Amino acid sequence: MGHPGGHGRIRCNATDVKADTGSFPDGTRPGPAELLCASLAACLLKNIERYSEMLPFQYETAAVEVEAVRQDNPPRLTRMRYRIEILTDEPEQRVALLHRNIRKYGTITNTLAAACDLTGEVFSRRSHDGDQAEGGPPRITARS
Repeated sequence: MGHPGGHGRIRCNATDVKADTGSFPDGTRPGPAELLCASLAACLLKNIERYSEMLPFQYETAAVEVEAVRQDNPPRLTRMRYRIEILTDEPEQRVALLHRNIRKYGTITNTLAAACDLTGEVFSRRSHDGDQAEGGPPRITARS
């Protein structure tokens, strides 16, 4: 539902998401490009969880950053990049296997890869390094 001034609300299952639906970004609520980036991040995180159970693959935390590049004429996203940081003691070959699976079998990743240049990397950090991957929500960036 949209209101004058760009105060939109999107109903997803049982959750209301406040969205910026105005002509000019308000800087507080996500607009359509940020929501698309968030959808990619959610897909990646969901598939990390799914394939960690199927392979199995042990990890402590995973964080995702997504960046989108927009062109003005015609308006569209031309490129999306993601960076996954995962805290795990799994060997690099298993991290690469996880990445192939989450990339190959994700609904959103496959849809976006067909529409724009989609690239991404997975960086693993060892839990015994003393550093931890940042928890919390994925960081989303959409730039023009």
